[in-house]
Amino acid sequence: MQTQVALKRIVYLNLILVFCFGCTQKESLGVFESEELNFRLEKITDSIRVPFGMCFLPNGKMLVTNRFSGEILQINVKSGKKRRLKGVPRSYCRGDGGALDILPHPDYEINGWLYFSHSIGDSISSSMAVERFKLLGDSIVELQRIFTASPFFKSPSHYGSRMAIKEGYLYFTMGDRYDLMDSAQTLNNHLGKVMRIFEDGQVPKDNPFYEVSGAKPEVWSYGHRNPQGLTLHPKTEELWLHEHGPKGGDELNRIEPGKNYGWPIICHGIDYDDTPIGDGITHMEGMEQPMYHYTPSIAPSGMEFYTGEEFAEWEGNLFIGAMALTHLNRLVLKDGKVIHEERLLEDFGRRVRVVREGPDGLLYLGVDGGMILRMVPL
Repeated sequence: MQTQVALKRIVYLNLILVFCFGCTQKESLGVFESEELNFRLEKITDSIRVPFGMCFLPNGKMLVTNRFSGEILQINVKSGKKRRLKGVPRSYCRGDGGALDILPHPDYEINGWLYFSHSIGDSISSSMAVERFKLLGDSIVELQRIFTASPFFKSPSHYGSRMAIKEGYLYFTMGDRYDLMDSAQTLNNHLGKVMRIFEDGQVPKDNPFYEVSGAKPEVWSYGHRNPQGLTLHPKTEELWLHEHGPKGGDELNRIEPGKNYGWPIICHGIDYDDTPIGDGITHMEGMEQPMYHYTPSIAPSGMEFYTGEEFAEWEGNLFIGAMALTHLNRLVLKDGKVIHEERLLEDFGRRVRVVREGPDGLLYLGVDGGMILRMVPL
């Protein structure tokens, strides 16, 4: 029986390699083990220094942002060939800044809208903006800026930024800009916040702070440090987020409107000089506790619930890229709680910047340095 199952796996793998995106077998970077299955790691393309954002288009191509250069690249998954999009708005590419997230509208095949977050400004003053546009061949058309974060600040750090769309609303994150960490606790700015706007940039009147005097009406939740993971639960459609802690205390949170997630008043980590953050407390009434936290820090980036059939054993698992500890983090959930963690690709030794499930049901990774990779089950 085990032999038959193994043979079926091999036949199935060959079918995937032949038919996925109409592609032939890619360069293999080795076979890796997990607790439940083994998989092959394949290289789609390379030479993308910091592949921060990634999404798939119905034509079998993907878009990848290169944070370092401010480029958006269109990649043919079959051939691995890259083309730079023309007309990409200029990004401020310093520190944590540059071209950040990229996201197609759920009805992309009907309306053609793509959403792009990036840092803007210069070394004197910078911030984060969200644009939307359409594609005509490899050129950007109908470019519209729909959000600009306030205030601008000189530091090139902690811009966020990840996006998710649900039921006509665009959710996105903004970091605390590092030196302005206390701003995460005040509502008169966009720093250290999750925002919610309509997909065209207008502000919903039922946002939790819309009628609060002095508050930014786009704010959905606050008390965040530098969130670089945002996604929707595939069944409940709840908004899930992860954010960098300082030295320890990376957090996974389930986001609810109007809630305060604590930074920098409560934290499960310490500062980089080994001193406490604030009063060094981890709990306070009126502030949310993380669903899960990492100490030491894994430096999380990118996040995706797996919903496909190719890795049936991982259905419903949450995958998070890890940069500081160079692996792909797999979380098993039950009743909305994390019950198990596994660290994949630790031997591979690459900073995983983004993880996405492809239309073929396989997992795609962007790693610093910077390759686009595909995981194929054995």
